Amino acid sequence: MTTPGNHQGKYGRIAFVAGPSAEAQQALAQFVAAYGNHPSDKADVVVALGGDGLMLQTLHRHMRSGIPIYGMHRGTVGFLMNEFSPHGLIERLDAAKVTVINPLLMRATDIHGKVHIHHAINEVSLFRQTHQAARLRILVDEHERMAELIADGIMVATPAGSTAYNLSAQGPILPINAALFALTPISPFRPRRWRGALLPNTAFVVFEVLESDKRPVAAVADHDEARDVQRVEIIADKTISIRMLFDPGHSLEERILSEQFGF
Repeated sequence: MTTPGNHQGKYGRIAFVAGPSAEAQQALAQFVAAYGNHPSDKADVVVALGGDGLMLQTLHRHMRSGIPIYGMHRGTVGFLMNEFSPHGLIERLDAAKVTVINPLLMRATDIHGKVHIHHAINEVSLFRQTHQAARLRILVDEHERMAELIADGIMVATPAGSTAYNLSAQGPILPINAALFALTPISPFRPRRWRGALLPNTAFVVFEVLESDKRPVAAVADHDEARDVQRVEIIADKTISIRMLFDPGHSLEERILSEQFGF
């Protein structure tokens, strides 16, 4: 029988976190009884029990720690989570494959000249603040790609975030290992038929807000917001590498294929 906090494996010291649902809390109690629960700053791995919302919180919390994150689905949405099983956790952790993701870095300058810097794991989004649609100029790698987009907004989504708000906005789903960003408009009015673009994850994306006094715009990096922005710069922060652990043959790829074909 496994003694709590004393077991063999590549990741011998485990920190558990769980969402608020009854099933997540039940799983937490079961795992802590079997393996103990180390403080995250002394653990070899964090195991997150919940849905994608909990995974996003956990990734943000440990973004700079270098500690790998392994998710198990005990929530409502679980694109980023492995299947739940109460058995064989140590063996699953030992066999898990590492996926490295770099968060987006947003640098937003507002109409008062104040600079807001935030990281995003899912997406950076721009939204109109009033009834007036936003007017935006889009530059990629310092080249103008669209002189004027009139829309409710626009976002740059990572592969990890492509199944979140990006998917609801009819953006493409990206495999978790794809070296791409999705540039997805939100309810575009002009050009009405523009559906966005795929960009390499080395791209430097800039949005300039036109008529910012008449058509105010907010910029949001996951959950951090800057209002009344004039210019928003977005790039992958290669100085931060977040390690996610997935089971071999993880069903995420199959779920992505199913979503792309409408199932």
